Formats: sequence, structure tokens, C-alpha cells
Amino acid sequence: MKKPFKLTIALCFVAFYFSFTIVAQTDWAVPSKYKNLRNPIINQTDFAEQGKKLYNAHCMSCHGNMGNGNGLKATTLTTPFRSLSAAEVQNQTDGEIYYKIVFGRNEMPNFERRIPNEEERWLIINYIRTLKN
Repeated sequence: MKKPFKLTIALCFVAFYFSFTIVAQTDWAVPSKYKNLRNPIINQTDFAEQGKKLYNAHCMSCHGNMGNGNGLKATTLTTPFRSLSAAEVQNQTDGEIYYKIVFGRNEMPNFERRIPNEEERWLIINYIRTLKN
């Protein structure tokens, strides 16, 4: 009688673990309203340093210095990180990245209040564009 109970508990744990992993890796749906947002700041080298400072202040602790997901806080999180230099990130529109910064998801915090200045959000996106391989 004890073995079936333990087996049931073990199977429930495995199912829970894999369901969380699948949810963490599913595509991040972005409303079309945001997908089509245009970045009002032309990506000029003049703004790269400003974007880097903002990235270092708000993003580096999780995403790491070069956007590879190896920041100090990343080791405490369970959600897998995609490298910000990867094609799957770099091929997203500026609006998609903007949405993800503003609204967050799972362990990615919502930066709507932490970065209230819209221009600063766009500067971070411009800096993320410099990380491409």
C-alpha cells in the first residue's frame, strides 16, 4: 500500500516540475499593439553609453554584463534565460522587447514603475541591439 502512494507522489512531483518547465519556455505572446511600436530614438552611437548605464542599473543583475543571463541574481532564478545577443531575441521588434521590459512575466519583473521614463526604456532597447553577435 505504501509503494503506490509514494509512486503517486513522485509522479505528481515530476508532472509538476515538467509543467513548470514547459510554461517557462513557452513563447511570450506580445499584443500586436506593442509589436508594431516604433522606437522614437534613432539608434545613434551618442545614445549607446546612456543605454548601457541604464542596462547596468536595471538589467545586468539578472541578464549579466553581455546579456547572457549570467548575472548575480540569475543563479537564484528558475526561469531559463535566453541570451539577449541570440537571433531569437535580436529578431524581435523593438516594440516586442519594449512590452517585455514594461510588463514582465514570471520571474522577469515589471519595469513599468521602476523605469517610468519611456525614453529610458527605448535607450535600453537600443543598447540591447548592440549586444547582437
